[in-house]
Amino acid sequence: MTAFFYVYILISDSENRHYVGVTIDLNKRLEDHNRGAVFHTSKYRPWKIQTAIAFDSKEKAYAFERYLKSHAGREYAKRHF
Repeated sequence: MTAFFYVYILISDSENRHYVGVTIDLNKRLEDHNRGAVFHTSKYRPWKIQTAIAFDSKEKAYAFERYLKSHAGREYAKRHF
């Protein structure tokens, strides 16, 4: 069975903040963010998943994450997610 790589967009419940990341275990990663184990997101807890996209290729997942973190990718995400 092939593992999937998830590109996810989180939205903060406390403020209008978004975070983009990649993981193999989406539920565990969300728990990490909400537990405060991720430095960049700890002060904007709690988080919820806004969007998650599965890739069967690690390279494609990380390329899409880089795109979403670019200026053009942030605009794309605003319009489509």
